[in-house]
Amino acid sequence: MSETQVLLESVLQAIVAGLFIGAIYGLMCVGLAMIFGIMRVINFAQGDFMMLGMYAAYFAFVGFGAQLFGTAAGSFVAALAAAPAMFAFGWAMHRLLIRRVTGTQSAGMEAEGHYAQLILTLGIALVLQNGAMILFGAHMVSIRTPLSSAAWFVGPFGDGMALFLNKARIVAAAVSVAVILALWLMIRRTGLGKSLRAAADNPEASVYMGIDVDRAHRTAFGLGTAITALAGGLLAANYPFHPFVGLEYVIIMYAGVVLGGIGSVLGAFWGGMTIGLVQQLSALVLPTQLQNATIFVFFLLIVILRPQGFFGRNVERV
Repeated sequence: MSETQVLLESVLQAIVAGLFIGAIYGLMCVGLAMIFGIMRVINFAQGDFMMLGMYAAYFAFVGFGAQLFGTAAGSFVAALAAAPAMFAFGWAMHRLLIRRVTGTQSAGMEAEGHYAQLILTLGIALVLQNGAMILFGAHMVSIRTPLSSAAWFVGPFGDGMALFLNKARIVAAAVSVAVILALWLMIRRTGLGKSLRAAADNPEASVYMGIDVDRAHRTAFGLGTAITALAGGLLAANYPFHPFVGLEYVIIMYAGVVLGGIGSVLGAFWGGMTIGLVQQLSALVLPTQLQNATIFVFFLLIVILRPQGFFGRNVERV
C-alpha cells in the first residue's frame, strides 16, 4: 500500500475506535447530565461513582459472572448487575446527604446551596477514593475477558486496506446505545419521565402540581449514579483501573455535558461521542500524554463558537 492508503487506513481505524469508545464516554456523560441537568448539582464525586461501578462489576464478575455466563459474556452481565446496586447507593447517598443541600432545602442558602454542594460532593469524592484504596488496595485490576483481545477483521477493501473491530468495544458500544435509547423513551413517554422534566424545568410549580420534587431528584440522582457506574463496568473490560481512576474521567464527563449542551441528555451522549473521536484521532499525531490537552483545545473552540453546546437550549433542560 502507498503512504496515502496507510494514512487513510489509520484514520478510518481511529474513527471506528473513537465511535466505539465514544459511545461508552457518552453513557457516562449522560449519567452526569441526569444529575446536573435535573438537579443543577455540580457533583465532583461522579467520577468516583464510576470507579465504584468498576469495582462492583469486577467483584460481580469474579463472584458469579464468569462461573455462570463464561468469561466472554460474564463481564457484560457483571456490568449490568452493578447498575442496580449503584442505583441503590445513589438513592441512599441523596437520601442521607445530597438532599440537605439541594431542592427546597437549599432555598435559604447562599448561592442556593451551590457552595455547600461543591464542598459536600468533593468530600464524598475524597472519602470514596481513600476508602476504596483501603478496601481494595492501590494496585491496578481489570476484568479479563477474551473479547478484549479479539477483533473482527473487515476487508480487505480498496487496495489491501482492512479494519480491525475490537469485539469487547463493539458489545459495550451496543449496550451503551441500547441504554441511551431506553432512557430517552423513559424520559419522553412515561409518567416518571414527565415528573423528572417538570422538576428540572420548574421545581416550585411542580410542587403545586402535586409532584414530589424531592423524590424526583432522588430518582434522578440514583439513575445518574447507576448509568455512570454501568459505563464504568463496560470500561473495566477494556482498561485497567484503580481507586483514583475517577479523576481521569470526571473532567471528560463535564466536558461532554457542556459540549452537548447543559440539560440535554442526548446532547451529553453526542458530547461523549465527540470526545472519543477527538481522543482517538489525536493519537495519530500526538503522544498519549497530550490526548486530554487536545480534547480541551477542541472544547475551548466549541465554547467560543457555540457557548450553548451542540444541542443546548435556554428553554429546555432535559
